[in-house]
Amino acid sequence: MKKIIALMIGISVTAVCFAQSDPVEGYWISVDDKTNKITAGWLIYQENGKLCGKILSLADKPKGTIASKAKDTYKDFPVSGKINQMEVAGTPWIFGLTKKDTGDWRGGKIIDPADGNIYNCRITFYKADGKKYANDTLEMRAEIGFIGVSQFWRKSDAATAENLWPK
Repeated sequence: MKKIIALMIGISVTAVCFAQSDPVEGYWISVDDKTNKITAGWLIYQENGKLCGKILSLADKPKGTIASKAKDTYKDFPVSGKINQMEVAGTPWIFGLTKKDTGDWRGGKIIDPADGNIYNCRITFYKADGKKYANDTLEMRAEIGFIGVSQFWRKSDAATAENLWPK
């Protein structure tokens, strides 16, 4: 009996150690849907079972840029303090998404720090297939009701996502 319990514990520990994170997690480069220009480097991550995303660097604004057009506060915002006094980089502008399926998260919010608008948010991962998606791609969809817009973000690495600052 002890051997069976030890074996089951060993299998459980191994499964936890080798469990992979969701493919939406990691470093991404956001791309403007109208101009196709790079806008920011992001880190998408899980915290307390919810999906979040924070900007790491901006392609067109200097370090230390404050989100002055944001509101003081937003319902369920995951960080305390006056949001319109926070730096754009390092603040979780995406929050509260729940997992529908692997690579498919819904029911959260995204705030555009440039204008302070808040939208419903869903994120979907598309694996590179060499056809429609040349690279791993993240669809970030912001919606108000049934009206929305999608941006297709590019997979990145930490060094790139953290260093898009203007030279």
